[in-house]
Amino acid sequence: MTAELTALQRRLGHVFANPRLLERALTHRSFSADHNERLEFLGDSVLNLSVSGLLFEKLDQMPEGDLSRVRANLVKQDTLHQLSVGLGLSTSLRLGDGEKRSGGHKRPSILADALEAVIGAVYLDAGFEVACALVLRLYSGIELNAQMSAMGKDPKTDLQEWLQGRKMKLPQYRVVATLGEAHRQTFDVECTVEELNRSERGIGASRRAGEQAAAAAMLLHLRAAEPSHPAASR
Repeated sequence: MTAELTALQRRLGHVFANPRLLERALTHRSFSADHNERLEFLGDSVLNLSVSGLLFEKLDQMPEGDLSRVRANLVKQDTLHQLSVGLGLSTSLRLGDGEKRSGGHKRPSILADALEAVIGAVYLDAGFEVACALVLRLYSGIELNAQMSAMGKDPKTDLQEWLQGRKMKLPQYRVVATLGEAHRQTFDVECTVEELNRSERGIGASRRAGEQAAAAAMLLHLRAAEPSHPAASR
């Protein structure tokens, strides 16, 4: 365990019984085949459940739809990136040489994913209660209030609500192509609204970002066509 990782554990407020979990959580796929993506998958679920419990307790008069919007803003990439910077995760990341040269230690998507992986590592190391306590510490500096529901919706949520308001089915997303080298990929994603026989494309640094970009392109088209489109009068 390096001095850097020892210092990170102090900032996290958790000393790992199995330090290899923390090392893996900080390992990007460009560095090693033993990387953090599975831990990121696990940490994403722990994060969402922990934040859901926090909002359920703190915003006890808020309806489900507004709670979902607040949660989406709290767990989105931008927020996780800011929390990662506050923890100083960038100096502990293990990146391949190409990713280092391209500034990967500052890339929001890599830092956000690493934070989710760290949360997943804490869950495996010590259980849900300890991992949830970490999440609560991470968000302790964010004031939660009813006005947060007015924060901007992400494009996927906005598109879903637009379609549901017109009694339409949810959109379908498909990765059309993965571009670039393994350590610096971009995802070309297609968003399809079957009932309108319409598809739009978007590109992002992750599948999630590509889906958001495709949803934004679809919304732009739908809103431009809305005054004359039959669906608008339903």
